[in-house]
Amino acid sequence: MLKQVTLAAALALAGASASAAQAQDAYSIHAGSLEVSLNKSQVVTADRAIDRAMVGNPGIADVLPISDRSIYVLGKSIGTTSLTLYDRTNRVIAVMDISVGPDVEGIRRELEALIPGEAIDARISAGKIILSGSVSDAGAASRAARIAEAFADEEVVNLITIGGSQQVMLEVRFAEVVRSVGETLGARGFGTGNDVAFAIGDGASASGSGDLSVDGASGYGVLSAIFSLGNLDIEAYLDVLERKGLSKTLAEPTLVALSGESASFLAGGEFPIPVRQGDNGGTSVQFKSFGVGLAFTPTVLGDGVINLVVQPEVSSIDTSAGVTSDGVSVPGLQTRRASTTLELRDGESFAIAGLLRQDYQTTVRQLPLLGSIPILGTLFRSTSFQKGETELLIVVTPRLVKPIKPSQVRLPTDRVEDPDVLDTLLAGDDYQPVDLAPNVAPTPTQEDPGYEY
Repeated sequence: MLKQVTLAAALALAGASASAAQAQDAYSIHAGSLEVSLNKSQVVTADRAIDRAMVGNPGIADVLPISDRSIYVLGKSIGTTSLTLYDRTNRVIAVMDISVGPDVEGIRRELEALIPGEAIDARISAGKIILSGSVSDAGAASRAARIAEAFADEEVVNLITIGGSQQVMLEVRFAEVVRSVGETLGARGFGTGNDVAFAIGDGASASGSGDLSVDGASGYGVLSAIFSLGNLDIEAYLDVLERKGLSKTLAEPTLVALSGESASFLAGGEFPIPVRQGDNGGTSVQFKSFGVGLAFTPTVLGDGVINLVVQPEVSSIDTSAGVTSDGVSVPGLQTRRASTTLELRDGESFAIAGLLRQDYQTTVRQLPLLGSIPILGTLFRSTSFQKGETELLIVVTPRLVKPIKPSQVRLPTDRVEDPDVLDTLLAGDDYQPVDLAPNVAPTPTQEDPGYEY
């Protein structure tokens, strides 16, 4: 009995050792993965004669013998499977994973030829092309993705990283000129007689007792005359007014944003708008912005080329376009807005012009019938003419920028020294200007003759 137990234990130990050895052999014979382009083949070579080759899914890949130690692996459809090789003693030579997908070798050759100097790699995973590596700018990453899409349509996963984000500074100049012209010519007055009385003009009124009145003239020049026609006494006024106005608006905002990120700017204000909340009668307040605004998204494409999505806007409050609700007046807005996408090099400028606006308004107020009489009808009507012209020009200049040293920064306060009490009280000096000496280039030394400032 003791001998039988000892023999069983020995056999069990031997079986365990054999299982461990087989597990170790199975791990060591895994030959990695093989990428095969669709409808193309790869050659697999073994260190000893191959007796049999088995493919997990023959619909994805197939094998053809070349010699006793080499076989062709043909990609039939996109997907993954496994390949197992056996020798003549039915022992496993190697096991490898097969990935069939787009022509990854062709993609690598095109990337190396069209985007030289960039560390970009392409491989097949789950039937898709995986792009990885690091490039110097976003333009190289975009071009690599387009090259891969030419081979694999939309089956591309772009994992390329950009080594260090480039900063873009955008200089924008808004120039707006507004010119307005207005002319007013009107007649007003009143007359009384034995049996008739009248009043004409803006604000004319009459009381029950027969008293007449006319509001004061609004013109810049007023001519008056008193004359009689038979028993009718007439007091007449002629209003003459000509308006001319010119205004200029200029803003020069400067924004800095990382490549691929958005930045916005607004110089203006906000006005409240009451908003009714449901049926309970509650009211909340929302604020609407106006002024000079800018939003832009830069993308550095390489070689100093910058892709820009620019959205400038200029708006102002217009009371004539407002509305009144529940006794609350809300003004409207006059807005000039543009949106465009373009590509510029560092330091180049572009202009958005042609944003012109012309307004005309003519108003005629007259006494019926009498105001239509030639020549004499001028005494019974009032005419006003308004003309407005607006022109807006926007100039945008992108620049590639880098941080500077703190010692190179000059602040506006550096030119003004704190005032001295005695100088302020006795001499009336409210500030002390400071002359900032310009930077002087150091002289090259023998130790560093090639130094440049």
